[in-house]
Amino acid sequence: MQNAGPMRIDRGIRPARAEDAGGMAAVELACFSTPLTEGALRRYMQTGYLKAFVTVLDGTVVGYAGLQQAADEGYIANIAVLPAWRRKGWGEALLRYLIDYAREEKLSFLTLEVRRSNLPAQALYRKLGFEVVGVRQHYYARPREDAILMTLFL
Repeated sequence: MQNAGPMRIDRGIRPARAEDAGGMAAVELACFSTPLTEGALRRYMQTGYLKAFVTVLDGTVVGYAGLQQAADEGYIANIAVLPAWRRKGWGEALLRYLIDYAREEKLSFLTLEVRRSNLPAQALYRKLGFEVVGVRQHYYARPREDAILMTLFL
C-alpha cells in the first residue's frame, strides 16, 4: 500500500489468513456485544464474503478491519482494536489501509455504521473524510442504539 501522507505509521497490516481467525475472534470478543466467532470469521474469509486485514504485534492480533465489496461499493463491516491498544494509532492505521485498498480497487465509496455513542470512532472517521449520510434507528442490540451511517466518497 502507498503511504497516505506523513502521519502514516507502518503497523504491519496485512491480509488476514485462516490462522488469524482465532486472534480476530479474540478482538471481537473484547470489543463487541455480539461478537463474531472464530468459525464465522474463518467461513466469511474462505468464501470471500469478507476481506479482512490484521495488524499483529509480537504474534498477537492487536486489531483487524473487515470489508465487504459489491461491484464498486465498499462496506466496512468492522474495525476493531484491543482495548489496551486503543488511542495509539492502530485504528487509524487500519482505516487508512482500507482507504488505500479501496482506491486501488477503484471503489466509488466506503460506508459504515457506528454507534451513536461511539464519539471517538466518529471523530476518527470524520478526520479521514467520512461524512454523516444518515441514521439507522435501533440498528444495534445489546444495548439497543441507533447507528450513524457515515460514507467516504472516493
